[in-house]
Amino acid sequence: MIQVNDIMQRSQAAFTQYHQTSPEQRARFLENIGEQLEAGREELTAKAHAETHLPMPRLNGELSRTINQLKMFARLLQEGSWVDAAIDTADAGRTPPKPDTRRMLMPVGPVVVFGASNFPFAFSTAGGDTASALASGSTVVVKGHSAHAGTSSLVFAAIQAAIAHSGMPAHTVQHVLGAGNTVGRELVMHPHTTGVGFTGSLNGGTALVHYAAERERPIPVFAEMSSINPVVLLPDTLRQNAFALAKTYAASITLGMGQFCTNPGLLVAVESEALEVFLQQLGEEISAVQPQEMLHEGILSNYSEGLHTMLQQQGIRHIFKSDVMPSPALARVSAAGFLSTPHFREEVFGPFSLAVVCRDKTEMKQVLESVKGQLTATIMGTDADLAAHRDIIALQTSLAGRVIINDVPTGVEVCSSMVHGGPYPATTDARFTSVGTGAIRRWVRPVCFQGFPDALLPPELQNANPRKIWRLWNNEWKNT
Repeated sequence: MIQVNDIMQRSQAAFTQYHQTSPEQRARFLENIGEQLEAGREELTAKAHAETHLPMPRLNGELSRTINQLKMFARLLQEGSWVDAAIDTADAGRTPPKPDTRRMLMPVGPVVVFGASNFPFAFSTAGGDTASALASGSTVVVKGHSAHAGTSSLVFAAIQAAIAHSGMPAHTVQHVLGAGNTVGRELVMHPHTTGVGFTGSLNGGTALVHYAAERERPIPVFAEMSSINPVVLLPDTLRQNAFALAKTYAASITLGMGQFCTNPGLLVAVESEALEVFLQQLGEEISAVQPQEMLHEGILSNYSEGLHTMLQQQGIRHIFKSDVMPSPALARVSAAGFLSTPHFREEVFGPFSLAVVCRDKTEMKQVLESVKGQLTATIMGTDADLAAHRDIIALQTSLAGRVIINDVPTGVEVCSSMVHGGPYPATTDARFTSVGTGAIRRWVRPVCFQGFPDALLPPELQNANPRKIWRLWNNEWKNT
């Protein structure tokens, strides 16, 4: 039986030591995790392939992404500016006297990370949530996903080896498997838990938010949950590029059998002959895609049920659908039908996309304004299109965390400028990202030190600190 209280007590005890390690020590620890994962690549990818049905090239690429993002956070620690240090020195001659105040970001404490079903490496045991939390100085308890429990356990073994090699506290990272609802609730509700990272369904994320709110001391839940990622197809590009666009978007819709949170699930365009050509060609391209097994029976069942419910809605018309599951599917609806039926704005997680045919730009804006918060919003257009639709572009920026021009939303670059987040229900807090270096800000809080002698300050705030950090010194930015 899993003893959550014991686990969280150990995590808290480890935090009291781990958060005092130097940035250089934590950077080396993250690099060690990456080295252990690389050393176990063959075993890890073979196990993940057996558990998830994902092809080996995809798994090798995802494992490389996981290793690289560990290295990315190691570099962030070595560079140092992420702590957002700010210094205002004292001025005894002012009336009243001005105190010496210094501020930086500090780790929050033990963090609970829930592994994602669709990314056995990059969003799971040693994925971005874990890497960013460890970089911050927080300890981590990972709730491994049952869909790839064996893979999760192997990754945790690699982390354990890195802990020993790096000399980190033994319980800096802990791993839990078990009934998701029961164990998950206990982990979130435990008083030592200070934050939660989750990637999964809207129902799952909402449940965690409710648990966190029931606590005596509420904590943040950073959950990525639901997105249909609207794509606006503008008229001039449809006239010029209908066939190429169809090929591009057929590949994006069916990539990984649609099991990506950035899958383009909504296509929005004004009615025209070029749009009809595009939709016909898109249906043909999708019909030629060879179906693959989905990640697990739960996702397959949800996709089949969700697609059936969607296609039963009034006003929808099939463009392509096979009777064999899993299969890609494409459908269309008028803008009026879309606006009158809220269900059309729900996610069908899998290789499905709905085309919304508008009479004019006014209807297009109404459709976009009716859509909930998204991870991505895309505009496909020529220079002439973009110049004539600046209002549409502006609308997209209020809708999503990442706005894309003339590219597909699938594929998330792991870098400092990436935003993988968005307004609810895409995520629970649009101010944060779960991908890129900015992900570390979920696991920290600002602390101000007033009147501290230099020797008692964190190294990042000391006058003698040689690290290059941007600081606010007497209200002027200095690079010291």
